[in-house]
Amino acid sequence: MELPKFILGDNTDHPDAIFIIHTEFPRFIINLENDEVEWFEEFDQHDEKELETETESYIQQATDFYDREIERYDN
Repeated sequence: MELPKFILGDNTDHPDAIFIIHTEFPRFIINLENDEVEWFEEFDQHDEKELETETESYIQQATDFYDREIERYDN
């Protein structure tokens, strides 16, 4: 099965949260309500430095995906 790069998720236990799941490396879930990120990967020190510089881009991509999805629902 080929998964999309991003998946939109919600959960009734967290009614205000909007979750975006990133399915490619590095895999993570971001809660757009508070920008909290949970990584599914383990990183070494070298990876962590690169991740710090890329995190802002990943968050922006997730936000752009969410905006695109909501726009499609509204149409």
